[in-house]
Amino acid sequence: MRADYLTVDDTTSFILQEGEGRPVLCLHTAGQNGVQWRHTQSELAAHGYRVVVPDLPGHGRSEPAPNGPVRDIGRYAVWCERLIDQLGLENPYVVGCSIGGRIGLDLAVRRGDRLAGVVAMAAHGARDSRPLLSLRRLERELIDSAAPARSDRTYHGTLAVVGDRVPAAKAELIARMHRREDPEISNSDLIGWVTHDISHGLPSVACPVHLVVGGDDLWVDPADVQATARLIPDARYTLLDGIGHYPMEELDGFGETLHGWLKDLGDRRRTAA
Repeated sequence: MRADYLTVDDTTSFILQEGEGRPVLCLHTAGQNGVQWRHTQSELAAHGYRVVVPDLPGHGRSEPAPNGPVRDIGRYAVWCERLIDQLGLENPYVVGCSIGGRIGLDLAVRRGDRLAGVVAMAAHGARDSRPLLSLRRLERELIDSAAPARSDRTYHGTLAVVGDRVPAAKAELIARMHRREDPEISNSDLIGWVTHDISHGLPSVACPVHLVVGGDDLWVDPADVQATARLIPDARYTLLDGIGHYPMEELDGFGETLHGWLKDLGDRRRTAA
């Protein structure tokens, strides 16, 4: 395992890497950071992958983006493109969850011909118009007085979207880890989520894609994920019963499961070639 601070798109950014082989770029959820992949990265490295886990600008140990918190998923995708090029990652896999999944789908639209494949979890490619994630509400919550006890809300909100299959002790750990996020960053990420729409580009995606959603995910409607899968040529779709919004943290041995999905993407890519 090795850690570096690299200047990516004018941001001093924390990048963790482990293993050698086909590169896999792992992207975290809104407001969080690469620690979400702490168990998965070693499992993947043992399967012969070069695992790259960045903290996105403003998250974790990376410095803030030069112009403040990012509200555009496309900007994160551009940042990831530059990271891929800077590290010389040739035909990488991209795996992301929540906003990380949306970034993965955005990258598939932008440069699918240069990706081995994308696993997008808890994400879809259309604008999210549900009242729970209304733009007006998210904007209002950026004002501290309008959102008291935001760390507690993050804690309880995380518990609410962890799946029923997850043991109580693990769910508690996930929620306590998540409450450390910066509410300004996470709300800005969610503003990016509700305004992001790449549905027009999905039919032209040139790499294999696997969309995954938890059956107990209260944030993402499986119907929206299925609709995205139908727009992408030959996309896979998996519904995880009893799992919520964070499969890489909720599922035991997730690295083994992900290895199977990546192997399938690689096989499909070779068949298409």
